[in-house]
Amino acid sequence: MTSTLSAPAPARTVAPDVDRLAAADRQIRRLGLRKAFPFSRLAGVLLLLAVWAVGSLTGVIDARKLSAPWTVVTTAIDLISTGILQEHVLASLSRAAIGFAFGVVIGTALAVVAGLTRSGDALIDGPIQLKRAIPTLGLIPLLILWLGIGETFKIVIIALGVVVHMYIQTHNSLTSIDNRYVELAEVLGLSRATFIRKVVLPGAMPGFFLGLRLSVTGAWLTLIVVEGINAVTGLGKMMYNAQNYGQSDVILVGLAVYGIFGLLSDSVLRYVERRSLSWRRTLAR
Repeated sequence: MTSTLSAPAPARTVAPDVDRLAAADRQIRRLGLRKAFPFSRLAGVLLLLAVWAVGSLTGVIDARKLSAPWTVVTTAIDLISTGILQEHVLASLSRAAIGFAFGVVIGTALAVVAGLTRSGDALIDGPIQLKRAIPTLGLIPLLILWLGIGETFKIVIIALGVVVHMYIQTHNSLTSIDNRYVELAEVLGLSRATFIRKVVLPGAMPGFFLGLRLSVTGAWLTLIVVEGINAVTGLGKMMYNAQNYGQSDVILVGLAVYGIFGLLSDSVLRYVERRSLSWRRTLAR
């Protein structure tokens, strides 16, 4: 009896590329922030306004201590129709703009000199750090003795606060540039001027813009204080006068104007920063 032996059938290939399939099925988990929806920064402001309105409407908030939102709006319309608010706003804007401009120029120049030269760092950084430890408003008595109580005194106080913010942020960015970029520039044989223009200044721009944003906020905060010292016009003067007469609605109009200008100026700076630093990929982008 003969039997025929046949070769066993080849095993069926059932070995899929497990790693490839697993990689295809794997869902990418995003750890960064989701894309912001339009006007998202106004959500918190609208919530505060809603709480304020409900509290005033139900009587929880005493109108003598905090006027209702609709009362503040009516007062603002009256002040605008008589031209009083515009007069105070223009005076405050003028002081803030001049002090801010002087502070930005001086603070940035000092930061560049101190950040790029050893002699500048030795001569400038110490006094600026000392000034940073002294509150700007604490210099008011001394500056009144030196400059009087006129416009010069108010602008100098605003500029001093801006100088410190601009210097600290810009100087920190200049001195925090990764040393690998310095070594790369040396290997490529860049001149010092090209190195500063191509590497140092772009690297310092994030700190410069952060300094601008902190400075513009600081300028508004300082303004409200200095306008209480022998000022004839200005939002701060208007609010101090309202305090004497118990007009909380006028005070709130002044605060609202400060808040609007603060948000607008910060938003403008954020927009310019995004446009200027479009090459950066950050968590917020």
